[in-house]
Amino acid sequence: MTAAAILDVDGTLVDSNDAHAQAWLTAFNEAGMDVSHDRVRRAIGMGGDKLMPHVAGLAPDSPQGKRIAERRKTIFAEDFLPHIRPFPRVRDLVRRFQRDGLTVVIASSASAEELDALLEIAGITDLLSAATSSDDAARSKPDPDIVQAALRQSGASRESAVMIGDTPYDVEAALAAGIAIVGVESGGWKRADLTGAVEVHPGVAELCGSYDASIFARLTDGSRRTA
Repeated sequence: MTAAAILDVDGTLVDSNDAHAQAWLTAFNEAGMDVSHDRVRRAIGMGGDKLMPHVAGLAPDSPQGKRIAERRKTIFAEDFLPHIRPFPRVRDLVRRFQRDGLTVVIASSASAEELDALLEIAGITDLLSAATSSDDAARSKPDPDIVQAALRQSGASRESAVMIGDTPYDVEAALAAGIAIVGVESGGWKRADLTGAVEVHPGVAELCGSYDASIFARLTDGSRRTA
């Protein structure tokens, strides 16, 4: 039986949430829109199509919305992407998944182009079975479309897959897709914000350090017994 680890990227594998927030703020401000930093920061993890109406009441398919989204993309790529770093032990954790026979699939609200760059920073491109981005889903997180697409790519059943994410939007998307999720606090949210996660760890390094007591160890044990 196939078992899968489905991974979010921003705030989970790479330290990028503050950079995304600042890129959005700069793009909004350049367009003459005064938006709340805290509101934008708390919306990171949603797709941009949901963030814009949430923080600014702006339709993403409006001419202004499209201009702001494109400007944010440029700001992020030029000013922030070169400085983003992975969280500790990301590659160690993914290699452990691989050694245990888990199919590893990415489920991110980032565009495919942005996701490729972030995965290079995370240093795990060569270890992945597949990656799904906003290009693979009609609706972004917290809707479950991207997680459902990743689950299909993995070939695992809902009962044999576990996601890792850092935001309430990851939790909502995973639960709506019918799979368990492990939360990490590395993206800026705390345990209380991640209600619904079966476990919450400070980050992937701590999850890696306590792997044998985690749901992933039980998942692979169950997969081996069934096989």
